[in-house]
Amino acid sequence: MNNGFFEVPYPKNEPVKSYSPGSPEKKSLKATLSEFRKKQIEIPVVISGKEVKTGNMGECRSPHNHKQLLATYHKAGEKEVQMAIEAAMEARSKWASMRWESRAAIFLKAADLLAGPYRDILNAATMLGQSKTVFQAEIDSACELIDFWRYNPYYMQEIYKQQPGSSSGCWNYVEQRPLEGFIFAVTPFNFTSIAGNLPTSPVLMGNVVLWKPASSAVYPAYYMMELWKEAGLPDGVINMLPGPGGAVGNPVLASEYLAGIHFTGSTPVFQNMWKTIGENIHKYHTYPRIVGETGGKDFIFVHKSADADATTAAIVRGAFEYQGQKCSAASRAYIPESTWNVMKDALIKEIGNVKMGDPEDFTNFMCAVIDKAAFDSISQFIDYAKDSSEAEIITGGKYDDSKGYFIEPTVVVTTNPKFKLLQEEIFGPVLTIYIYPDDEYAKTLKLCDETSPYGLTGAIFAQDRESVNQAMDVLVHAAGNFYINDKPTGAVVGQQPFGGSRASGTNDKAGSMINLQRWITPRTVKENFVPPKSYRYPHMDEK
Repeated sequence: MNNGFFEVPYPKNEPVKSYSPGSPEKKSLKATLSEFRKKQIEIPVVISGKEVKTGNMGECRSPHNHKQLLATYHKAGEKEVQMAIEAAMEARSKWASMRWESRAAIFLKAADLLAGPYRDILNAATMLGQSKTVFQAEIDSACELIDFWRYNPYYMQEIYKQQPGSSSGCWNYVEQRPLEGFIFAVTPFNFTSIAGNLPTSPVLMGNVVLWKPASSAVYPAYYMMELWKEAGLPDGVINMLPGPGGAVGNPVLASEYLAGIHFTGSTPVFQNMWKTIGENIHKYHTYPRIVGETGGKDFIFVHKSADADATTAAIVRGAFEYQGQKCSAASRAYIPESTWNVMKDALIKEIGNVKMGDPEDFTNFMCAVIDKAAFDSISQFIDYAKDSSEAEIITGGKYDDSKGYFIEPTVVVTTNPKFKLLQEEIFGPVLTIYIYPDDEYAKTLKLCDETSPYGLTGAIFAQDRESVNQAMDVLVHAAGNFYINDKPTGAVVGQQPFGGSRASGTNDKAGSMINLQRWITPRTVKENFVPPKSYRYPHMDEK
């Protein structure tokens, strides 16, 4: 029976806990961290709710401590992918026909579970597995993911409410169908909230999902599967397939039942997936929806009227929180000579005070980068700057992987506005600054717009309103999330829907109705109450 118009509670953003000295949340989380550090778990492939063990093993180790083995996990291959496709397609019909308020209830419950008993679990797993400070974990694996699971059901309801008008004698309505097949969700290491949102957004709208978490983030993914099970998600609706990209992705993209991709990761991988889908387009039962958020070369642009202290704080937080491993992290800055002369020493001093180490020490601002590959890649950029006659490292520049993958917060100043480090994505704690003459504001705005192929986030710092407006006009396509006198990171669900275009993705705005509408296909229905009984029209009665 479904006799009622249901209202999803109007969502509110989850409050961020402080974890201040002596707080109960700090004591509780510290205990969970200690417990997790002392045990090792074995993580299976999960297909239709069942644990599948392949024997092809990978490891989950703490980036800040190579010796700390958190878990081993079974890698999926083509056999497991085919099993997952069959399981998803079998679960699809029943899940798609479930009442929408029941689907909403599952994720509203998931949000409350995460706000309560699973908060410490996912925060601890994220801190140990991805080397996040307590604050970075709290705003990610707790608050943002809770927000996704509270706002998305509300947005789903609002989508379903959108109905056409009807003329006399008929009734018109639209129903929103899930896509005809399965969705492939591919998630990154850097945000547990993204790992939780990418599979569940399509699922909320009635779809089924094959989920490949990043190999360096399988640890929190396992606990997420446990949370969804407790929330009441039926078996087979989300199937977890950890493993190498090609081993999992190639058979997925070859399946005729592929109906969509929900992706966050690197630009080259996304482009290759799109290319493969194009080559296979004749095989699919329906045209796959392709939604992706990829790289960024995010900027802080400073006008001579900017507040130097606010700019300095934004640079330190925007560039170096979570070791610069955010798609939105500030990676380049354009600063006028007059402002640079005022703020240079203060910036160097502030960065020099940054404390780096183990995330279990709550006094640290930074931890380690995710793995050896990232450490080597970022180090090569630093070495390039060291060897260049066009650049100077004014602070940082050191790195050490003897215990963990630690890289100092590094600031490079270049005289070349097209310098490599101003153009290419680094995805680490390296900020490159170009100092421009005060009277070349307009010219340098154009440089900022044209230097990078990306278009994800950016910020303008200025007190002069005309200069702010000028920046917004010139940089209109340079950032999908644009900030005025604020760092270019920290988008909040329900406040700043996130995404960019150009080489940064399809800009389908996670945490909004825009994203959810990508996972449905509407059917328009017209019901005629008094249909005509003759084909003839009145004008035909007289010549």
